[in-house]
Amino acid sequence: MVDMSLYAAFLVAAFALCVTPGPDMMFIVAMGGRGGPAAGVMAAFGVACAMFVHTVAAALGLSALFLALPTLYHVLRWAGAAYLLYLAVKAFRDRSPIGEGTVTGPGMRRAFWQGAVTNLLNPKVILFNVAFLPQFVAPARGHVWEQFLVLGLTITVMGFAVDGSIGLLSGKLSALLRRSRRVARGLNIFSGTVFTGLAVRLVAASPK
Repeated sequence: MVDMSLYAAFLVAAFALCVTPGPDMMFIVAMGGRGGPAAGVMAAFGVACAMFVHTVAAALGLSALFLALPTLYHVLRWAGAAYLLYLAVKAFRDRSPIGEGTVTGPGMRRAFWQGAVTNLLNPKVILFNVAFLPQFVAPARGHVWEQFLVLGLTITVMGFAVDGSIGLLSGKLSALLRRSRRVARGLNIFSGTVFTGLAVRLVAASPK
């Protein structure tokens, strides 16, 4: 069903993309810093699930709407930036009391949904799937839909393996550092700064 030579090239390209630091990875580091290992891993899982949704949309041709309707692109871009700023404000305002070994921040379910929503509201990811995945699909082999799903599932699993590890490590480190109230406050400021930076990056992004 899948051209194995194309699939081998896809694995190399996908791995390079997954290990290259980007907005999703920075978001996951910030989430792990705020909520600990579980929050970091669940944020990575949310991002991974959203990536698979983007893949399905690309396979159905829905993502092409963003190329034809620039207004839709900008609406989603501003919605994503607004959501990131909301998370930034929450992080900056977080002054929860911290006890020995206690980690404050989003719970696992909330971390999952924040990771998923942040990724889903990023139109750059949608356009990326439109440009990237078709390069490794062989229409002559037929079953184009199935090829998209195989590629999407592969990069989703690979991305979660990398980002989940990053979220786990950042969370474990933050759990140790948060025993200091001053460091805990610094981590919240760091997370808020990351969210703000991602929002600014999204607003400044061009569809081209």
